[in-house]
This record gives sequence, structure tokens and C-alpha cells, in this order.
Amino acid sequence: MLAAVLERFGNAAAEALAIKEVPEPVVGTGEVLVDVLATCIPPYAAEVFSGERRYPLEPPVISGVGAIGRVVRSSPDATRLRPGDLVWCDPTVRSRDDAVTPDITLQGWSSAGAGGVTLSRYFHDGPFAERMLVPTENVFPLGEVDEAELPRWAALVVLLVPYGGLLAADLRAGETVLVSGATGNFGSAGVAVALAMGAATVVCPGRNEAVLADLVARFGERVRPVVLTGDGDADRAAMQAAARGPVDVVLDLLPPSANAAVARAAAMTVRPYGRVVLMGGVGMLGGEDLALPYPWLMRNSVTVRGQWMYPRTANVGLINMIRSGVLDLARERVTVFPLVRANEAVRFAAAHGNPFDRTVLCPRTDLGERAAT
Repeated sequence: MLAAVLERFGNAAAEALAIKEVPEPVVGTGEVLVDVLATCIPPYAAEVFSGERRYPLEPPVISGVGAIGRVVRSSPDATRLRPGDLVWCDPTVRSRDDAVTPDITLQGWSSAGAGGVTLSRYFHDGPFAERMLVPTENVFPLGEVDEAELPRWAALVVLLVPYGGLLAADLRAGETVLVSGATGNFGSAGVAVALAMGAATVVCPGRNEAVLADLVARFGERVRPVVLTGDGDADRAAMQAAARGPVDVVLDLLPPSANAAVARAAAMTVRPYGRVVLMGGVGMLGGEDLALPYPWLMRNSVTVRGQWMYPRTANVGLINMIRSGVLDLARERVTVFPLVRANEAVRFAAAHGNPFDRTVLCPRTDLGERAAT
């Protein structure tokens, strides 16, 4: 089969991926082989492949993260999946020998800790290939979907991240959410998901006024934009004023390049007894710690929780939200590429990382020969 292989970390501007024939995976117990139909390329993929992000990938590796696929064959322990089923392949793979604190790897992408790296050496390869092998528990049926819409469904990999954070926050309909990093790729997805889950108001801080205006144009008056100035006290006051009431939940999705002071100002807008969920990359590249004040946390009974990715059940919940129309994929602006143009697609994704812009690789269909908008 054909695959795009990261043979070594190198210059992101070069041809980082080798397009070549590789052996087809062999299905074992507890595994499913799928034809890869569409996979979303993160805007920061070039930073991963260059080594700038220092992800614990071990080349050579077929990279990528999450995919829409069609079942080719499954092992005998799968009782419902059938060849031909259209499915979502969740990249969040958990070890099966510890139900309480399982090791986690993002198949073909990243890992947490030594155990995650060990797990990644088995479920090593991702979706930048015509076929991939996926753990049975990571395969979720989509039902009937128009083939022309499959590239939009690949946005699941982006939407699931903030959805997992909002589930961790126990968001309830009618509450006010502040999305820190709202003008970014994951943050803007968080705005869409929070509104779909019933948030009454979503406060959207950011520096990019054009993106903030676009969020308001897309979602209406439930979105409350705040242009950040860099003055922590002033920004915190502006965010609280924009909420026009208590902030129940703060979801942080700021990237590694963001200053911890920005995350701190956003977190400290939350009301007493409120919830703060940290999902971004602040501090991953060094720099100042978040350093929330102990007395403020204690006296206000604030809950602060870290959340990496999402529970398995989130896959089913988000698929149902999309199928019901509660969460509308029509907002996604999608550009698709065939597998043989994978390097071009990575460069395109880096240059087109605005909210709701998705660059999608389609290894096994003619969808890769045209663009969906």
C-alpha cells in the first residue's frame, strides 16, 4: 500500500514525508483494518515533523492523527462491526492492562510518558496511508454519510478536544463559558461545541479582531468578544464585563507559544465554585508557570482540572450531535489533497490554520483530487 512516511525529523520546509510503498498491516485480535478515506492535518504538523514541538514520535513512522475510514476486516472478537462500515478512528489509544490509570498514545502522533511510548511502538502508524490498523475499541460507526461530506467529518479530531474539556467541566445548558484561545484552531472549535452543548454565553478573548468579528458573525450575540491588551488586570476585568454575569467555566486551549500570564488572567475570571479546565500547551516549550494564587483558589472553592484529550464515550456523543444537526459541519472550510501530495498538504495546513479551516488528506478516494468548500 502507499503511505507518507516520516523517516526522520528535519526541515519543515523540505519534503519531510517520503511517499512510498509499505507492507499492509496484518489484523490481530482486538484490531480492525480500515481503508483511510479522510484525515485532518493539524496546522502545526510541520512543527511536529521538523522536531520543533519535540513530540515523542519515533521515526520511521506513518504519522497523522485520527481518520474517517471504511472497515476492511476485523478480528473475531468484534461483534457489530462489518466490512464496508463507515467509521471514525479515534487516535486516543489506551493501554488495556490498567483500567484506573491507563497509558495513552495518540496513534501516529504523540504519547504521554514512558508507558505511552511503549504503547506507541505497537500501535505505531497513523492514517497517512491507504490503510491503517486500529484497536477495535477506537472504531466508531458513523452510519450513512454522503461521500462528499467525508472531508468535513474529518474535523472530528479537532472538535473532540474541546468537547472533552467541556465534558470534564460538566458544562450545563444555560451556563457561561470563557474559551481562552478562542481565536485559534482548537479554541474556535470550542466556541462552536460550547454553543451546541447549550452554553448561554461564550466569552471569546483574543488579539485578532478580524477572527473575533467572524465568530460573532457566525454564531450571533451569544458570543462576546474581548480584544486583549496584554495588561492582565485590565484584560481580566474586560472579560468579566463581557460575560455580563458570572463565568461558570473557563476552558484553556492556548498554544505552547502563549504566555502563562494570558492563561492566568482568563482562569481568574471564573466565579466562586467555578471550574477551570486546562487543555492547551502553555509551558510545554519552557517559560513561566501558570502559578494561580493559592488563597484565591482555596477561598473561592475553584476547581482546576487538567484534561488531555477526552473519554471514549465522547466519540459517540459528538457523532450524535453532528448527525442530529445540533453541531453543524457546514461551517468547516475544507481543502483536500491526495496522498501523493502529502508534503504540499502539510505546508498548506501551516499557512491556512485559521478557525474552521481544515486541510484534509484523502488517501483512498477521488475526494483527494478536488476541494470541498
